[in-house]
Amino acid sequence: MAQPMVGGDGAHSYAKNSSGQGRVMERAKELINEAIADKLDLKLLKIDTSSTFRVADLGCSTGPNTFIVVQNIIEAIELKLLQADRQNPSTIEFQVFFNDHPENDFNTLFKALPHSRKYFAAGVPGFFQNRLFPKSTLHIINSSYALHWLSKIPKEIVGGNSLTWNRESIRNKRFVNEVAEAYSAQFKNDIESFLNARAQELVAGGLMFILIVAVPDGIPLSQTTLGVFYDVFGSCLMDMAKMGITSEEKINSFNIPNHRPTPKELESIIKTNKYFTIERMEQLANRMSQSTFLAKCRTSAVRAVYEGVVMEHFGSEFVEPFFNHFTVKVEENASRFEKFQNPIDLFVLLKRTGDELN
Repeated sequence: MAQPMVGGDGAHSYAKNSSGQGRVMERAKELINEAIADKLDLKLLKIDTSSTFRVADLGCSTGPNTFIVVQNIIEAIELKLLQADRQNPSTIEFQVFFNDHPENDFNTLFKALPHSRKYFAAGVPGFFQNRLFPKSTLHIINSSYALHWLSKIPKEIVGGNSLTWNRESIRNKRFVNEVAEAYSAQFKNDIESFLNARAQELVAGGLMFILIVAVPDGIPLSQTTLGVFYDVFGSCLMDMAKMGITSEEKINSFNIPNHRPTPKELESIIKTNKYFTIERMEQLANRMSQSTFLAKCRTSAVRAVYEGVVMEHFGSEFVEPFFNHFTVKVEENASRFEKFQNPIDLFVLLKRTGDELN
């Protein structure tokens, strides 16, 4: 199962190494504004000046990006209310729920809450593949850079007697069809569970915003920078075994519980769910396209995300030498990262239909 991002506010924390994601969220602001202006039906939602408007951010991590998105959403709602000629829209109260893995560093998150916020804040620990809120209580849900994390490693991957067994870890097997299909199937199951849970929690007409990193349609994983990452990451693990820091057996049993879908793959899964309509699906300008390649910066960003997974499997003493070596390998492979296509940042807007739940 996925581990939370690195907490705290230190050099390797997610809070200090998620500016790339934050820049994309800023670019998504215009799309969120348009969605709320055009797709949010205040009458259908039965919102008036005595209402409480409820927003949930799923996979919030430790900030500051979650606060940026929430602020964008609330500002767009306030503008919508003003344009609807409400006499006193400021009387509407906002409640925001911040959700993540139960082991997420909520202490750091809540210490960083903006003092000037216009909402009441609450933390909701739990896995978003399951229900988190009472029925028909949320008006808007946001989830940014979280849905690629799987609830578990596919069962086909963890056994040693199958073609899909992840021998030599993620270095080679991610490019084998049987492995890719197993991860894709688990992703499909998780997204279906996620959508069914959210369908119960959102009111009819409620909106859901999703930001997710996707692999471009028609391009093999091995021909993307994400494929280079898997290769370099796996190569570093094998080097650790050669140095005697860990064993090949330990490496063979290591897997990363995530899956980057293609846009068509994600669209196909969503369309099978009758409780949501896809109102918009759009690729955003890539956050890495204009960035200077700096191995230490990329390693810090990777470590902020994957340190927990590495530590859980290999132990805390493994982390520092591994990521030091990873920095060297990333620098050595700089030309490969610059040669291949980056994954894409995909914005998806969903609207809850009026269909009754079974």
